[in-house]
Amino acid sequence: MKNTTIRYAVLAALLATAPLAAAQSSDAGQSFTVKADSGGFSFGTADGANVIKLRPLVHFDGRFFQDDAAPDGSDTWLLRRVRPTIEGTFANRFDFRITPDFAGGRTVLQDAYVAARFSDAARVQVGKFKAPVGLERLQSADDMRFIERSLVTGLVPNRDLGVQLSGDLAGRRVSYAIGLFNGVPDGGSSDSSSDSDADNDKDIAARVFVQPFATNKDHVLAGLGFGIGGTYVDSTGTTDRPLLGSYRSGGQQTIFRWRTGANGTFADGERLRWSPQFHYYRGPFGLIGEYAQVSQDVSRATATGLRSDSVDIEAWQLTASWIVTGEANGYRRPRPSRPFTVDGGGTGAVEIAVRYNQLEIGDEAFAGGADSFADPAVSVRKAQAWGVGVNWYLNANLKWAINYEQTSFDGGAPLGGDRPDEKVILTRIAVGF
Repeated sequence: MKNTTIRYAVLAALLATAPLAAAQSSDAGQSFTVKADSGGFSFGTADGANVIKLRPLVHFDGRFFQDDAAPDGSDTWLLRRVRPTIEGTFANRFDFRITPDFAGGRTVLQDAYVAARFSDAARVQVGKFKAPVGLERLQSADDMRFIERSLVTGLVPNRDLGVQLSGDLAGRRVSYAIGLFNGVPDGGSSDSSSDSDADNDKDIAARVFVQPFATNKDHVLAGLGFGIGGTYVDSTGTTDRPLLGSYRSGGQQTIFRWRTGANGTFADGERLRWSPQFHYYRGPFGLIGEYAQVSQDVSRATATGLRSDSVDIEAWQLTASWIVTGEANGYRRPRPSRPFTVDGGGTGAVEIAVRYNQLEIGDEAFAGGADSFADPAVSVRKAQAWGVGVNWYLNANLKWAINYEQTSFDGGAPLGGDRPDEKVILTRIAVGF
């Protein structure tokens, strides 16, 4: 409650300073502008050197399972994201962003950072933000072609606290980022209750992405980009703070977790993540592909002593999309050339997407019978999912999406059986600026 109160107070203080800033600007004889468009609400000096933007995002979702395997309460309407972002620039060089999230009946601080732009090649960023690893993870939730991210994204870090150096080289054809972070479990974010480190060890994260023909918009490979990202840390957890993550299906059901409790599994040594990735866009066509592997040293106390091993976990995904109405595809969401109108003057943009993704857990996780690091009766060895989706972009700020995804599993059921297939329909109304 204390953290929530503080965050509301900060938000209120920032909003309250707007009229004062306007008055001060006017008194000094400076030109002051106020703007409201598809990019949100902004105000600042006319030269653009000092700007504050308000950019709300709301995702209202529905999940409906077409099988009996999902637990009670899984079929539901929910607020997936409620994020009133405050971001801006001051002194024409320093950027900031604050993004709280009020979805799920709780308050989480998603982003809170300041960045200094020294040149195109050097930008220093400090605070809480997305670690530079996964291609799909770095994509905004409002730009994704599917409602939920793929199984690959469950292996790479989400938001973390740290310091990062990034920039663009060779005429923006090469982008790089390298940073030192507290470190988070696979697919996880920094502990939102305290935003503090779980141990004294730090993750090194880095990424390089190349778009060799990006400056030639007419080139057939102008939309090609490829790169690799990864993290490394050597750390030791405990049964109370194992420093390990779990993995979820497209329907957001937990399908793999390590053993827990007094004799639970914990991280005990090196963790190496690496993720080669690419995208290609040409006209209305888009293709994005990504692979991720995690090599994790783990340990577990057993009746015969401490048992240790290294477990490899890998996943990959391939997503293709086609904008039926002909708009240009890209890493960011398309902008309809003819926004929808009630009188039929415009239809908006319509997109069809297909995806295949797969997750596989190394055999080392299940070896040892009762002494195994993961319980084969509840955690799957492999998940294979395919999905289709339709996105209707009514205008630059409003989207309706519907997905069908089916996932089959190896293992994850008692007596060596397979977890039942998951069949789920997902839908979303998204309002974003």
